[in-house]
Amino acid sequence: MTEPWLDPLKFGIFYGGVGGGLLGALGGILGALSGVLAPKGKGRSFILGTFTLMTLFGIANLAVGIYAIVNRQPYGIWYPLLLIGFILTVVFAALKPVVRTL
Repeated sequence: MTEPWLDPLKFGIFYGGVGGGLLGALGGILGALSGVLAPKGKGRSFILGTFTLMTLFGIANLAVGIYAIVNRQPYGIWYPLLLIGFILTVVFAALKPVVRTL
């Protein structure tokens, strides 16, 4: 195993815990906005643009997480990256067509 990029425990707490919590809260807010505004045809470009941005951020997290596995980083480094990346990519990519049709 190579030298860890960061302290795995601190990275897991701050990026995985705090970052994941904030991204989850943002996802909840976007979901509420989508449910209220999209059927009315308001804010559609903002919501769909934010969905795209969150999907791209998820893909970037997945890419860095896979790179961390290839570089044999510890579990505390690659797991939060892959978890956040997978959730963001799947949720926002799957819901974007649904919101678009509202």
